[in-house]
Amino acid sequence: MTSTTYSSRVFSLETMDVPGGTETILRGGRHLFPLLPQAFAGVRRIGVIGWGPQGRAQALNLRDSLAGTDIRVAVGLRPGSRSAADARAHGFTEEDGTLGDWLAVTADSDLVILLIADAALAAHHQEIFAALKVGAAIGLSHGFLLGHLRETGGDFPPGHPVIAVCPKGMGDSVRRLYEQGAEINGAGINSSYAVHADPDGRAVDLALGWSVALGSPYTFRTTLDSEYLSDIVGERAILLGAVHGIVESLFTRHRLAGDDEVTAYERACENVTGPIARTISRAGLRAVRENLDAEARDVFDRTYTATYGPAREIVAEIYDEVADGTELRSVILAERRLGAREMSRIGGSPMWSVSDRAHARRAQRDLPVDPFTAGVFVATMTAQIDEFADRGHPWSEIVNESVIEAVDSLLPYMHARDVAYMVDNCSRTARLGARRWGPRFQTAYEQIAFPAAGLPADTALLAAFDAHPVHDALAAAAKLRPSVDISVA
Repeated sequence: MTSTTYSSRVFSLETMDVPGGTETILRGGRHLFPLLPQAFAGVRRIGVIGWGPQGRAQALNLRDSLAGTDIRVAVGLRPGSRSAADARAHGFTEEDGTLGDWLAVTADSDLVILLIADAALAAHHQEIFAALKVGAAIGLSHGFLLGHLRETGGDFPPGHPVIAVCPKGMGDSVRRLYEQGAEINGAGINSSYAVHADPDGRAVDLALGWSVALGSPYTFRTTLDSEYLSDIVGERAILLGAVHGIVESLFTRHRLAGDDEVTAYERACENVTGPIARTISRAGLRAVRENLDAEARDVFDRTYTATYGPAREIVAEIYDEVADGTELRSVILAERRLGAREMSRIGGSPMWSVSDRAHARRAQRDLPVDPFTAGVFVATMTAQIDEFADRGHPWSEIVNESVIEAVDSLLPYMHARDVAYMVDNCSRTARLGARRWGPRFQTAYEQIAFPAAGLPADTALLAAFDAHPVHDALAAAAKLRPSVDISVA
């Protein structure tokens, strides 16, 4: 179990009640920005290496939060990067020293935040390490590099703080909610933080300052190991891969049952990304079932208990393959095999041609929760929660990686665009995982769960869901949620 108790010389911390004990957390907000120079003591330049969705969001948030201080934020890109023009359009320029070659920016920075693609980081981390100035801190936003170093017998260079701040949402959400936070204090994406190496005793406050500057409403402690496992498993399961499998399988089921294309899409994709996600975000997991009438609740119960076992089995398999390095190796091998070639897009399947017509009908009616769809989704989410709990993850990490990131960051974007768009435009690592495991979930639902949904519900599984400690953990986390939903254009 990850230790979640820590102290800070800069920020006032709180304890949050969670099942079985408490966790130390930092409640964020713009009122803490004046403390950032103290948290970043010894840092005069922050280098953000990379300009993907996270790189862009974090560089902009850090720059805005540190405005008026003597701490500068610079973006480092590889020679010839196509991202340079966009970085310039956002105000980072070679002329003022805030945009430059990645190794030059690394060499001149006191905190180097590595946000290039995982495969690129695996291939080039030694060059970056060699360019670090003495004592510079290494910052990560998930633990993929740690997994790679262990697989290859490498390590982080000695004498450098190694910290992670990991926003529990996509880069666009990190930036958009930060901007909304200008009007509603504390609006942002929750983050975990980890300290992997702390040679000079400043790593905790450095990480907390970084998280506050990103706009995180609350920050909780984890380890690089735990974060890597939960992050990679989550994006292959309920955050992305399983969602793909759920909506594809349900669309086919509803079409075979006689629904027209748009109705089938509404009962599958629109239900998950719309009313189900909103209910969980605002009232918790249990509310999805409690808000149904008796007949619909019976459908939910039978579907939930039919789906939980097959979903749990796949989540456990994913976890094992992430933990033993198989999933990491598959990403590296796929990167070598594909190179610069484009992967085929899952948005080419027949379901996604219906998206625009379904979206056009939103204004005509308030779509109710479909109990069958809800049973499948909630069972899969609970299966991931239980797997993480049994593997010893802290409750803040469990609810953020399994629930909050889904309903407050990813699913709103899927609702605005669609699930296929998200899969086809996410990070290479997440996309490879979703393409690999999404069809596994789809097959399990179609071949095992759906046929069994006609049987009586398993009362023991339902009792376990009703009494599940996750409800208390979510209620505690909800007290720290800003009173704002993400605005997705």
